[in-house]
Amino acid sequence: MTQLLEVEGLVKHYQSGGFLSRPKPPVRAVDGVSFTVAPGETLGLVGESGSGKSTIGRNILRLEVPTAGTVRFEGVDLATVSPGELRALRRRMQIIFQDPFGSLNPRRSIGASVAEGLEIHQMLPKREVASRVSELLAEVGLDPAYASRYPHEFSGGQRQRIGIARALAVEPRFVVCDEPVSALDVSVQAQVINLLLDLRDRRGLAYLFIAHDLAVVRQIAHRVAVMYLGTIVELGAASTVIEAPRHPYTQALVSAVPDPDPRSARSRIVLAGEPPSPSAPPPGCPFEPRCFHPLRDARCRTERPVLRRVAEQDVACHYAEVIAAPPLVPTS
Repeated sequence: MTQLLEVEGLVKHYQSGGFLSRPKPPVRAVDGVSFTVAPGETLGLVGESGSGKSTIGRNILRLEVPTAGTVRFEGVDLATVSPGELRALRRRMQIIFQDPFGSLNPRRSIGASVAEGLEIHQMLPKREVASRVSELLAEVGLDPAYASRYPHEFSGGQRQRIGIARALAVEPRFVVCDEPVSALDVSVQAQVINLLLDLRDRRGLAYLFIAHDLAVVRQIAHRVAVMYLGTIVELGAASTVIEAPRHPYTQALVSAVPDPDPRSARSRIVLAGEPPSPSAPPPGCPFEPRCFHPLRDARCRTERPVLRRVAEQDVACHYAEVIAAPPLVPTS
């Protein structure tokens, strides 16, 4: 299958230290990440805060310039295109932001915000823009009469629907969903997830769905990539990664997913300490300082594991072949 998006060896480092201060080691926000997204596919990108998930999304869309690596969209290397060509490509690559209020201009009506992309890319005659905005608002479940209102007049869930309508206005093929439901109530989260699923199926959209909640990702993603300290430590089909994780970090994430059955005796893996500083990552496995598995040894401290195929998923662990996933609902 021809891939819609190809990311190879993506690196993003931030230089730290001021003009008068001594230079410090760079912050390794993303450190050699590779994956693909097929047309109509949803890839879930999960991990703790600070793992580099949102940075990947911004670098894919060229909202930031990568330090190294290649991003190809529809076969085009985004680093080689002119500003005009990149602007045209951005019609087909959009983003839904985490904060629905902060992403909307409080001085513009929501109709003007949704219409902005149509006007920038001159997709319709001016006389047809208002009608198209009404169609987009109706498509995301909002009354078209709301077009004249302002962001502060809406709830969080409604504002996120507005953000989705704005992203859809330019007819994209690929959408970065940057934690689009993390700021919403649980009941509203389900509504927005169902809307995204419906839009994906009807429009044939591909998503990079960024989240820290595996329970949310399980509902929408075809595949899941688990990030830790700027690297992908496990990648595979969502059902496989969540039901049979082979990396200790993924096992800890899965154990933290709430179980709706009050009779369940699921064991919870509590990680000790904090993630290492992205300015000074460990020389070996980035997860080694917090790893709880009894197979952890000197090799883990000195040799960095590479992402490789183990059974049905890709895992960056020296002992992935022999690490068994803990039972999700252990017997009491």
